[in-house]
Amino acid sequence: MKPLKVKHAHWCAHVNGVFPSPVMRDWLSDNGSLTRKLTSHSRQFRVERLHQKQSKCLSDEFRLIGLTRQTRVQEREVLLRCDELPIVFGHTIVPTGATAADWPFFGTLGNRSLGTTLFGDPRVVQGILQYARLHLQHPLARRAGMAIGKEFTAPLFARRCLYRRKKGVLLVTELFLPALSDLTSHSRPGARLNESTR
Repeated sequence: MKPLKVKHAHWCAHVNGVFPSPVMRDWLSDNGSLTRKLTSHSRQFRVERLHQKQSKCLSDEFRLIGLTRQTRVQEREVLLRCDELPIVFGHTIVPTGATAADWPFFGTLGNRSLGTTLFGDPRVVQGILQYARLHLQHPLARRAGMAIGKEFTAPLFARRCLYRRKKGVLLVTELFLPALSDLTSHSRPGARLNESTR
């Protein structure tokens, strides 16, 4: 029997809609810089850029960024690693019509942090977080699995947020990977932190 292909996720406006554990709820609902939170649980943090290119946006995200149909967008995908553990899979899209004035940094990020720029720019307006549990066959769950070379055995908790700057919009989706449980159980508060940000 062929596995069910799930292209859409059920995104909720409240974290309770995805029934997280207390620990996961804390990670999902924190609307501050995720990178700062990650660095507080690790000795070393780094961003591993997987790719940044034009790609067709997903069927459950194009309306959120103001498009009328699935079309090509600028896409960036990364792994956020703590002590080399892959903790978060990040997926960011920007409409191709966005100008350099809207997001002047996006095209030159490389392995640098997106979060540093978003939270450090007073012109960036953060939207409301949405939450989901992504089925194993959701495109982003599959990409995350390929990125770390592992098949998941349970749906992944995820969140997404729309950011605005001038006339531009940018959608960030973050998938929390199973290694997060290792990170939280072995974290040592007060350790010297790497100050890089997502």
